Amino acid sequence: MSDWESDKAAGWGDKPSEPEATEKRGSGSPSLPPENGRDWKLIEKLVMSLQSEQRKHRRWGIFFKLLTFGYLFALLFLIKFPLTDSIDGVAGSKHTAMVEVEGPIAADESANADDVVGALRAAFEEKNAVAVVMRINSPGGSPVQSGYIYDEIRRLRAEYPDKKLYAVISDIGASGAYYIASAADEIYANRASLVGSIGVVAGGFGFTGIMDKLGVERRLYTAGENKAFLDPFSPEQSEEVAFWQGVLENTHKQFIEAVKQGRGDRLGDDERLFSGLVWSGEQALELGLIDGLGSSSWVAREVVGEEEFVDYTRRQSRFKDIVDQLGVAVGEGVVSQLMESRLELR
Repeated sequence: MSDWESDKAAGWGDKPSEPEATEKRGSGSPSLPPENGRDWKLIEKLVMSLQSEQRKHRRWGIFFKLLTFGYLFALLFLIKFPLTDSIDGVAGSKHTAMVEVEGPIAADESANADDVVGALRAAFEEKNAVAVVMRINSPGGSPVQSGYIYDEIRRLRAEYPDKKLYAVISDIGASGAYYIASAADEIYANRASLVGSIGVVAGGFGFTGIMDKLGVERRLYTAGENKAFLDPFSPEQSEEVAFWQGVLENTHKQFIEAVKQGRGDRLGDDERLFSGLVWSGEQALELGLIDGLGSSSWVAREVVGEEEFVDYTRRQSRFKDIVDQLGVAVGEGVVSQLMESRLELR
């Protein structure tokens, strides 16, 4: 037997026919080496991951676009349709004008001199407003802002002598709030209202003790011996305290003179009247700090004789309300309270 025949008998050398080879190659998916299979799986995962990221980006893009359009729509809506009543639209008949003084009296608060004075001017200038009621619910605040409002009330009363201004205190009308109320023709309050507090206060903090405990050294460089006046991180100086007390006394004197000028001989002679004490409405009536007990509606109905109100109060923007509610100004307020020695009528 030849070598070839021996190999054939042993199964070697059988060459498959062409159709058989083609059938074996065409059956099923092409077989790949193991390493090539892993590469395809990695590529598949990468493609799926990219598609997922693209979907996320599209979703976030849509979200921010909708948010932007929402803000623009809200802005246009507020411009086109204000959330407060238009004075021009409701002041066509006889009425009592209302101006509210709500919250602390300060330049950065709703009860700031610019807004309150602007509202008072509009109320006095309106021919159909038979009288003005200034409704007060404030613990006081800046003597400067209070002084501006006080002086403008006096000027408006002189310019429009036939139009009376009535101050009505609700929960509280103390310090700077009473300062401006004393410029009115008459003052009314509830029997439980808090009235008075004719005094001046300024406060701050001293951090020298805690700095010593923490091992913190104060380094302050000034030009002018009093430039670091009442610095909270330096030891208190008796001469600086005495000088500051003189400033408070002088401001208190201005406050007392303004109240006396506004109230005249209606004030009682109690020696505690200007001590900074706060009184109930009933006590304030006995002391001559107010003229009667009653609400703003009662004053409009019984004193003015025109019960219909038109609100002339200037409101701050709704956007500022939202920002304030979100607490953007909280940090600034805390720092200012810690660092400043603010003069206030309280």
